[in-house]
Amino acid sequence: MLCAGIGVYVLATSVVAALASDYPNRSVRVIVGLSAGSGVDVMARIVAQKLKDAMGQPFVIENRPGAGSNIATRYAASAKPDGYTLFIPTVANAINATLYRNLPFDVLHDFSPIILTGTAPNLLVVKPSLPVKTVDEFVKLAKAEPGKLTIGSSGIGTVVQMAGEMFRREAKINIVPVPYKGGPEATGAMLGGQIDGLFVISSTALPYIKAGSIRPLAVTSRARTNILPDVPTLNESGFPGFEAVTWFGFAAPTGTPRDIIDRLNKEIGKILMMPDVKDKLAKQGIDVAGGTPEQFGAYMRDEFPKWGALVKASGAKIVE
Repeated sequence: MLCAGIGVYVLATSVVAALASDYPNRSVRVIVGLSAGSGVDVMARIVAQKLKDAMGQPFVIENRPGAGSNIATRYAASAKPDGYTLFIPTVANAINATLYRNLPFDVLHDFSPIILTGTAPNLLVVKPSLPVKTVDEFVKLAKAEPGKLTIGSSGIGTVVQMAGEMFRREAKINIVPVPYKGGPEATGAMLGGQIDGLFVISSTALPYIKAGSIRPLAVTSRARTNILPDVPTLNESGFPGFEAVTWFGFAAPTGTPRDIIDRLNKEIGKILMMPDVKDKLAKQGIDVAGGTPEQFGAYMRDEFPKWGALVKASGAKIVE
C-alpha cells in the first residue's frame, strides 16, 4: 500500500510539473471586478498584452463588475487552479471583507498571490473658490465652521470614502460626508461647486488638476507620487503614518502550481520595468510596484485588518 501511495504521489507530481513546463498552451483568462475603462482594467490590459508577447498565448481580460467586485472574486475563487484563470485583487477586497457579511470566499485563503503590480494614491482636492491652499488651512477652516464643509466620495465603502473617514477622524473635524454613486458623479459635483472637498482616485482627478478646475491639497500615499511630485503627502501635512492608496495585483486560485506562480511573477516583474509600460501606467495615475509573491501576500495580510478596523469604526454598511 505504501509503494502504491508513493507511486500515485510521484505520478501526480510529474503531471503538475509537466503542466507547469508547458504553461501556457492555450489562452488564459484574467478576471477583473471592475468595468472596462477603469484604472484597474487599463492596467490589466496593458500587462495582459505584454504577457501575450512574452508567453505566446492570449491573456484575455474578462470583466465581471458588480457588488463591489465580489461577483468577480467569487467566480475566480471557484476556478480550477491550473493557471488558466487569474484574478486581479484590489484594495476593494480588503474593504469588502468587513463591509459585507457572510462572503462565500476568503481572499487571503482562496488565492495565491503572484505580484503587486501597482498602487495609485488618492487625492484630497478642493474647489478653487475655497479659501485654502494647504491641508492645515482646510483643517483650520473646518474647525472654525464645524458641520459646514462637505466632503464627497464615489460611494459608501469605497477606498476614497474610507480615506475621507480616516482623515476626518485623525483631524478631529466635523465635515459632512456626501457619497455619490460613482467617481464621475462625485467629480461632477465638485466641478459644479456642490461640495467643498473630495477624496478622489488620482487618475480621475489628473485632467481637472491640470486644467485648474480643482485644487489638490495632498496625496494619501506615504511618499510623494511621481505623477504629482509637487503635491505633499498627508504624512507631510501633519498626519504621520497616513496611507490610503488604491492597490492591485495578480493572483491565482489557491493550489495553482508554484512553478506557474513563479513564472508569472518573473514575466510580470519584467513587464512592469518596461519604460513604455511605466509611461502608460503613469498616465493612469499608477506607480508601478513589483516584488515577490510572498511580499504581495504580506502586503495584503497587512491591508485587510487595517481597512477592516476602519470600516468598523466608520459604521459603514452595505445592505445585501
